[in-house]
Amino acid sequence: MMNWVLGGVGLGIGLLAGFLARRWQDRARRHASSLQAQTQIENARREADALLREARLAANEEGLRCRAQAEQSLDRQRQELEEAKRRLAEREALVNRQLEGLVERERNLRDQHQELQKQRAELEGGQREVAALIRQRREQLEQLAHITEAEARALLLKEVEQGALKDAGDLCRHRLEEAKSKAEEQARRIVSLAIQRYAGEHTFETTTATVALTGDDIKGRIIGREGRNIRAFEAATGITVLIDDTPNAVVLSGFDPVRREVARQAMERLILDGRIHPTRIEEVVAKVTEEMEETIVRAGEEAVYKVGLPPFHGELVKLLGRLRFRRSFSQNILDHSIEVAHLAGLIAAELGIDTSAAKRAGLLHDIGKAVNHEIEGSHALVGAELVKRYGESDDVVNGVASHHDEVPHLNLLGILVSAADAISASRPGARSESMTTYLKRLENLEHIGTSFPGVEKCYAVQAGRELRVLVQPEQVNDDQAYALARNLVRKIEEELQYPGQIRVTVVRETRCIEFAK
Repeated sequence: MMNWVLGGVGLGIGLLAGFLARRWQDRARRHASSLQAQTQIENARREADALLREARLAANEEGLRCRAQAEQSLDRQRQELEEAKRRLAEREALVNRQLEGLVERERNLRDQHQELQKQRAELEGGQREVAALIRQRREQLEQLAHITEAEARALLLKEVEQGALKDAGDLCRHRLEEAKSKAEEQARRIVSLAIQRYAGEHTFETTTATVALTGDDIKGRIIGREGRNIRAFEAATGITVLIDDTPNAVVLSGFDPVRREVARQAMERLILDGRIHPTRIEEVVAKVTEEMEETIVRAGEEAVYKVGLPPFHGELVKLLGRLRFRRSFSQNILDHSIEVAHLAGLIAAELGIDTSAAKRAGLLHDIGKAVNHEIEGSHALVGAELVKRYGESDDVVNGVASHHDEVPHLNLLGILVSAADAISASRPGARSESMTTYLKRLENLEHIGTSFPGVEKCYAVQAGRELRVLVQPEQVNDDQAYALARNLVRKIEEELQYPGQIRVTVVRETRCIEFAK
């Protein structure tokens, strides 16, 4: 029991000792912590004091710097203000000087205005005096000349107008003569070379074809019983058969040259065969028509070959071949086209132009005449549309369309073709015309000549190649005669159609006749 008590006392003492020891340790630890905290606080206080001192120093320096900057800014603004005051003072002085100048100028202008008013009054007075003197002088002149002012003015204007017309006419005539001399010399050389280098044959055709017969008895067989053969022939060919009292001949009449040629060949074959009846007539006409298509193509190809050009489009070749059976003033159009192509090529070679294009335009210039009447328009425009459709160049198309001046010339081909066409048509023997057409053309030519005032008489001579005009000398002077000739030429070109050219000669003659008694 004692042991247990001693053990309990020992345990209690141990626990008390442990408690005291732990308490002492805690107190020592708290004391150490307190010392450490005081040390840290003291350190922090010292650091804060250092930072505060540094901040105060920095603030003082920044304040000094800002103060220095503010003082510099104030000095700069003070200088700018002084400069502005100085400029303002200078400007004010300048404005004052300008104002003084304006005042002085206004005073001078006022003086000048007064002086001008005075001079104006003097001038108006002088003008009134001059007007009175002029009026007095004019009245004196009218009394001396016995004409009024209006009449004198009219005479003066007439003299001035006549003088101006004379000067203009002289200058115009001089320029025209100079240009004509140079142009005609060059053109004459080129055209003469072209004509000399090409000489074509001339053929004549009419609207009828005559078929020779071996005897008059064949006429009855051609007519047939009750005229059935001749009716069948006319129905198959579209050509009128004229059987009259002409011995050993039958006349075929029609405006379509291709049909007329088919009828001629068919009639000759029927006469040679001897069998003439409607069925045989239809067979022969059909065969000749088929052969005619081949003939047309062959004629077109030969024309292209003669000109020396590469092959054309097939349709153009056919149209060229049809020209073999058409005519213009009795001139075969295909031969005429070949001749125009050669002439255009020769002229183009002399001028340094593309000869191939000139030949193509010349050969195709009248191709519009190969189409029938169903296509409306002039042959030049129709032909241009055809060649354009079949792939010809724009230059060739314009050359075909403009060779009669129906459209503007866009290049020289139209002018070349027009010149070659005129050369071919005006060559002696190339074309012929009926007496009625010839007389009508002469009558129209003389009518144009007499339509101008001052013309006394007018004569068409040299088979219509020259127009001689006699004027009244008291109404038309020399200068007006030149102008009359030009006006006549212009009107003839506008109103008449003629081959070649027409020379206009204006004659002004003054005859002074006296009799000695």
